[in-house]
Amino acid sequence: MGFFERLNGTRRPAGGVTPLTAAAVRDAILAVSSAEAPYRVRLASPSEKADLIADWRIQHRSSGEDVDLRLSIRMRLDPHRREVRALQEQRSSTRGRLSASREYSRGAGFSVEWTYERGPDGRRRRVKTLDTRDMRNVLREAVVGAGWTWRPRLLKL
Repeated sequence: MGFFERLNGTRRPAGGVTPLTAAAVRDAILAVSSAEAPYRVRLASPSEKADLIADWRIQHRSSGEDVDLRLSIRMRLDPHRREVRALQEQRSSTRGRLSASREYSRGAGFSVEWTYERGPDGRRRRVKTLDTRDMRNVLREAVVGAGWTWRPRLLKL
């Protein structure tokens, strides 16, 4: 694998892994969605221009502001190349009493949020409460484990 492929997040399966069929890869990706997971993986409609879509919506209140974060990964299966092309989009909006903002990003970015709590020794410790890479990593491992290549995209599938 070349330097630029590694840099953009392309992951290839380990040597000796037998590639599964496209239907088996689709089933493996859909199996990522479970009752315990905070995100859902579903079949895409024809208007969404993808085969599968993983959605994660997080709403919470932080520092007196309402935060709405939406992460979606659109995936297209290419059985000839045995790869899954993935386009990640992240939208967030923040509404406060006197302000509002919106952000949109595309590509392999991520968001991490931390909270603080008191430990058993009485000292404050940082606890990770949200990491949007969790969804992407699980999807990527399902694809690579099935013997296919995970190829992130930036502009289109």
